[in-house]
Amino acid sequence: MLTWLQRNTLTFPPLEKAMRDPNGLLAAGGDLSADRLIHAYRHGCFPWFSEGQPILWWSPDPRTVLFPEELHVSRSLNKLLRQQRYEVTFDRDFRSVIRACAAPRDHADGTWITDAMQTAYLHLHERGYAHSVEVWDQGVLVGGLYGLAMGQLFFGESMFSRADNASKFGFATLVKHLQEWGFVLIDCQMPTDHLHSLGARAIPRSSFAGYLQQHLDQPNTATWVS
Repeated sequence: MLTWLQRNTLTFPPLEKAMRDPNGLLAAGGDLSADRLIHAYRHGCFPWFSEGQPILWWSPDPRTVLFPEELHVSRSLNKLLRQQRYEVTFDRDFRSVIRACAAPRDHADGTWITDAMQTAYLHLHERGYAHSVEVWDQGVLVGGLYGLAMGQLFFGESMFSRADNASKFGFATLVKHLQEWGFVLIDCQMPTDHLHSLGARAIPRSSFAGYLQQHLDQPNTATWVS
């Protein structure tokens, strides 16, 4: 039975209570307050819903993750990185990145990054949890991504690209920095061919929960402002 969250509590059901079909649906309702979102990520779940739906919270099993040392860089991407084809910055324009991620795409109907979601993650950015990666081509924003950083874990949310390999360029640059800053895992949430091409793989939800327990409150040396 699906758990409906109340606005007066931040408590989520145990991850083991998530449905098998659809895979990972854990709870519904509540709100998108910064405190609830922080609690959700610490608990091991995240919001994902379409316009007109109630807020839905997910914790799929298995969980798609990427270990920084397992990043796969294709020959073409490696060439772009060596040439320093694009400029990459962090937290320079979070608002433009999340808006671009929310824009309509050819392969999808609508967006799950609703206006309410954008506002919620902007609040998380203001509180120092959510971060953006911007990819620039001669001063024009051509790609990027955003997510949350907690302890030694980065929770990826969405990326966009308006130029050849721009989002992959930004992601590869981010992963390199995360590894230098002491991060041990990047949460990719759901499997996609795009993520698998970069080295992401599935681990059991129980293993993911173990990483949360071990690394959420460990220090990192990140310097996001660029």
